[in-house]
Amino acid sequence: MARSTDIRDQAIARAARPDYPAWVSHVRAASGCTRPVRLAGTMTTIEAATGRLLDSVDTAHMPDGVIYKACGNRRESVCPSCSETYKRDAYQVVRAGLVGGKGVPEHVAQHPAVFPTFTAPSFGEVHTRVVKRHTCGKRPGCDCRPEPCHARRDVAVCPHGRRIVCFARHEATDKALGTPMCLDCYDHAAQVVWNLQAGELWRRTGEAIRKYIRRVARQRGIDPDRVRLAKGKAAEMQRRGVIHFHAIIRLDGADPDDKTAILPPPPGLDAQDLVDAVEYAARTAFTTDPHPANPDGWRIGWGEQLLTKVITTAADGDVTDGMVAAYLAKYATKATEVTGHASNRLTDATVSLYADPDGTHTERLIEACWTLGTPRDWRGLRRWAHMLGFGGHFFTKSRTYSVTFAVLRQRRIVHRRTETSGPAGDGQVAEQPTTLVVNFLQFVGAGWLSPADAMLATTSAAMAREHQQQAREYLSSTAA
Repeated sequence: MARSTDIRDQAIARAARPDYPAWVSHVRAASGCTRPVRLAGTMTTIEAATGRLLDSVDTAHMPDGVIYKACGNRRESVCPSCSETYKRDAYQVVRAGLVGGKGVPEHVAQHPAVFPTFTAPSFGEVHTRVVKRHTCGKRPGCDCRPEPCHARRDVAVCPHGRRIVCFARHEATDKALGTPMCLDCYDHAAQVVWNLQAGELWRRTGEAIRKYIRRVARQRGIDPDRVRLAKGKAAEMQRRGVIHFHAIIRLDGADPDDKTAILPPPPGLDAQDLVDAVEYAARTAFTTDPHPANPDGWRIGWGEQLLTKVITTAADGDVTDGMVAAYLAKYATKATEVTGHASNRLTDATVSLYADPDGTHTERLIEACWTLGTPRDWRGLRRWAHMLGFGGHFFTKSRTYSVTFAVLRQRRIVHRRTETSGPAGDGQVAEQPTTLVVNFLQFVGAGWLSPADAMLATTSAAMAREHQQQAREYLSSTAA
């Protein structure tokens, strides 16, 4: 009998199989993933104390003969489910560093902390949307009336004969936003080099902030070795295809004999000192190594716009811990999608699909990456051409700022393994002997075996999320 090509018929057939409940339970951990990883092999459980083999499981006896593992991709455009998990973890990492919890002492809520935004310089005029006065209450979907884009009394004409003027009041969804007024005037080469060097600029800026605080501490009679800064940042790709950084800088005390201790800062330093340190460090700049296209190198520095706000824990504060955590977590799952470009790493065979020296703004940026990335010392531009030259992480933090993603993932694994075990008599999870799990697994593919399986797994995950949401709402209502 021929197999139906209709996905719904295939899904019904799969759901009618006797092993369907076991399959749904088996794929639960990766059910919401768009492209899960399939692993095959054996898993053995060994008693750590004696080395005795307790159990051995072969994936050949499991549904589909494999284990499904969520891809874990942080990018929302690649896998919405995994990126949502990453976003929630990022939120917890950021907020724990501001209010404590998850292994971070609660007194960090009293530490001075600031939220600076470092922007990139201008590489040419682009279409913009500027709202001088917000009446929307700073909602995510701002619908306030913007100012004219580039209104001028005297109509300017660029060397290429194009009028550098725009009287439009662009909507937030206007595709023209971020595109240059003149593509030929725009310095695409300088922008991709700036993106490539943005990580080094951030490192030097952080070092300048640290030295400034140590110098101030020394002037006020405070031992500089007793002062430490904890930092975190999220990178945001702007519509014009350039990176800027949203950062958190927290002032801590330090114990020279215990590098991991998080202590209250010594008296005599406050949030205003952090603001002054950021303004001082924002002048940090350096020149790149020579390039055949620019023997003098490119100057790498921050743009003129710098906004630094003091973070508070009060609900009526201008910038609260919850606002900062949500803001950084949002950008941690995004990349170049806002520019209209999204691709995997480019090669000689695929770069022509996205690069064009006479094409759109993003096509010219990719072309600049590929052309400037020819010399050996500049190969990073080619490696990160699909990211418009930026090769750094979109979310980073210092070691002492907060809990790590690895700790949160491990706690989630433990929760999944114990949530069906049932509590012991005293309300605690029943103790198990210390064991060691040794996996002999190999990659056998990515993605679901069929579109019907993908539909069933996604539906199962959606139902589980809906059940969890209803449970949260019920607990919130009963607690009130």
